Amino acid sequence: MNSATPNNTLVIECASEACSVALLDGSSIVASEHKVLGRGHAEHLIPMIAALPNKGRAKRILVSLGPGSFTGVRIGIASARALGIAWGSRVAGYPTPALIASECLNRFQREPLTVCMNGGHGEWFVQNFAADGTAIDQVQSMLPEDAAAACTSGRIAGNRAEQLAQLCPHDPTAHDMLPNASAAHLLRTEQLLDNLSPAYGRKPDAKLPQARQSVA
Repeated sequence: MNSATPNNTLVIECASEACSVALLDGSSIVASEHKVLGRGHAEHLIPMIAALPNKGRAKRILVSLGPGSFTGVRIGIASARALGIAWGSRVAGYPTPALIASECLNRFQREPLTVCMNGGHGEWFVQNFAADGTAIDQVQSMLPEDAAAACTSGRIAGNRAEQLAQLCPHDPTAHDMLPNASAAHLLRTEQLLDNLSPAYGRKPDAKLPQARQSVA
């Protein structure tokens, strides 16, 4: 018997070194699991979902769209889409930095903050948020020195928060955090997106070859 109700939501978060899942009933956390894996999200995600009550089955599925791990983001979205089809569930996505910001604002003082996450090629993903959780700007992939110039908040959250705080002259408070699926009930309604396109946060490294010009 399917015990899922319209309030049931399965949350899938594997855009970072962490892999986490949560089953929510409205704003209540029914069950959750959070593992820091580094790699191996594909092997762990489905068993983690299956271990949830009713094997995680829900009327709605939320999944992280990134930015973050290229592989992790795609694994999460592909799994959410597949389960959505199998269960007839609505699937929506959310930006990873918004989840970190929402949890930080809920746990600590509500004030403007900067989210700083590990990126690629020596860069960090950086985005600023207002005290109510709304994004002030677009997420950007930056070199550390550029991230320090872009950070004007007194509080930084994310898995590169401590490193960024050390570069900022105004001595912000840092919270070392990875995104956690169990905090998804804190997201703002406008942060839930029907478009499940991955947010990579940076331009692709590879460039399409230019067409050769014919020689007369």
